[in-house]
Parts: sequence; C-alpha cells; structure tokens
Amino acid sequence: MQTKEPKRVLAVLNDLFFSVKLADAAKRAGLDLEFVKDAQQALEKAQQKPAIIILDLNFEAAGPLALISALKAGAATKGISLIGYVSHVQGELKQQAHDAGCDMVLARSAFSQSIPQIFKRHSGV
Repeated sequence: MQTKEPKRVLAVLNDLFFSVKLADAAKRAGLDLEFVKDAQQALEKAQQKPAIIILDLNFEAAGPLALISALKAGAATKGISLIGYVSHVQGELKQQAHDAGCDMVLARSAFSQSIPQIFKRHSGV
C-alpha cells in the first residue's frame, strides 16, 4: 500500500514568532512546511506545487507584490493558492496584493487566528 506524501506549504517570511506559530499549526494539520527568505527561492520551490504559499506582505526583501505577479503569471504556479497577511492599517497594500493576484489577504491578527482553519482546509483532511 502506497502512502501519500504530506501536502506542502511554502512560507515567505522572516518573522520568528510567526515561523514558530506556522510550524506548530502545520504539524498539527499534517502538512510539510518550508520557509524561504527571497523571491528567487520562492519561485524555485513553487515549481514543486505546494498546496498553499503564505506571504508576509511587509517582508520587503522578498518583493511580495512582484512575487505574487510572477507566481500568477507562471503556467506551473498560477493555480497555487496565495495567502498574504498585512497590518490592519495597510489598506492600500492589501488592495495592491489583491490586484497583483493574491487569492486572500488578511490582517495579521485575523491571519494569526485563522492559521489552523486555513491549514486544515488545505491539508485535504
């Protein structure tokens, strides 16, 4: 009997607090989680078709808006769910992320509370 590989989550962020929180939630949902620190790495890892890509829209070193556009323009990556999070006061950045193709943009606090549900939905369980 063949066992299925766990679904993967790709996270583009550099926040240690969120890294720990995401790792714990991914483990509970049975997902493999991989962190990347730049756009090039994210584009390369996205070719392996993760179930979801999480983006910290304030992680300027990764160029999140350009990364979203590149992921949605790529034939192999355009169907991957992209979820971004941002400070609740950054309405303009939230709109820019939507315009670039981000599937869901949440305020950081709402994202933090929703991580278990988001992971459960994308785990296929």
